[in-house]
Amino acid sequence: MRFAIEHSHEKGWDQIVLSDKETGTLATIVPAAGAILNSFSIEHQGKTVQVIDGFSGASDFRDRIEKGFQSAKLSPFVCRIRDASYSWDGKPYTLHKFNINGTALHGLIYDAPFEVIGEEIHKDFAEVELKYTYAGADAGYPFPYDCYIRYRLEENNTLLVVTAIHNRGKSSIPLADGWHPYFGFGGGIQNLQLQVKSSAMLEYDEALIPTGNTLPTESWLAPTTIGNTKQDHGYVLDFSKPQPLCRLTDPASGVSVEFHPDHSYPYLQLYTPDHRKSIAIENLSAAPDAFNNRMGLVTLEPDHTKTFSTRYRITKA
Repeated sequence: MRFAIEHSHEKGWDQIVLSDKETGTLATIVPAAGAILNSFSIEHQGKTVQVIDGFSGASDFRDRIEKGFQSAKLSPFVCRIRDASYSWDGKPYTLHKFNINGTALHGLIYDAPFEVIGEEIHKDFAEVELKYTYAGADAGYPFPYDCYIRYRLEENNTLLVVTAIHNRGKSSIPLADGWHPYFGFGGGIQNLQLQVKSSAMLEYDEALIPTGNTLPTESWLAPTTIGNTKQDHGYVLDFSKPQPLCRLTDPASGVSVEFHPDHSYPYLQLYTPDHRKSIAIENLSAAPDAFNNRMGLVTLEPDHTKTFSTRYRITKA
């Protein structure tokens, strides 16, 4: 069989490795660490090219997850909530999971222990599905829901990532979804080229909260060297353009990572950390502070499910 699934316990945690034995392409998922995608690699010119800036093991994850949120699942909100507060159905709520300067960041389940609920090996793919049941423990979001994440490694060095959120409660809930992976090729981002098919970016205030306006931009319409550019900006993707809607390229090796989101992820957040070894490229279903500004916010009714989907593909020149 061309595709395979392997389980291992290394560096303090259990890992699931999806592999394409014909090409050597690998994707590694860690269920207990928020179901993160901790690696995605290909074989190129006799070497392994890793495109995910992941964690070295369980202790590294515990030490650093709240410092950079690498590969984190963002749910039930993305990025920031101003003052960690919002109102829903006329009632005020304050979030408590993780705040900086009073602003809630990056959701509630980025470090949650997921369970494996299914695996499938097919002639065209290898797939694993994971689940976490959020019981409403944070008083600022007392709405129970199930989060399902499905990783499918396909041909052509392609990884499909699907999230499904099921409302288990008796009332409608506010919802946004996203991912926070960091991408790079092991040599810093200075010489990498980035292309984003967007002609509009979100206008942020000094607290990096959207004002509700968009601004015209041509910053990344053509492949552009990142250089010393600093990014912590949100872009509105242009689905009238052909996929991929984003591409990160290492000109030295000719290897690229392509982003193929569906319409459930209309926003893309870019963030360059101070270490500049990698760049966060985040598919988002809604804008930051969506619980307040309602930009892209999903209202999920009781016993209903909302699905979000994107594909990452590694290509070689």
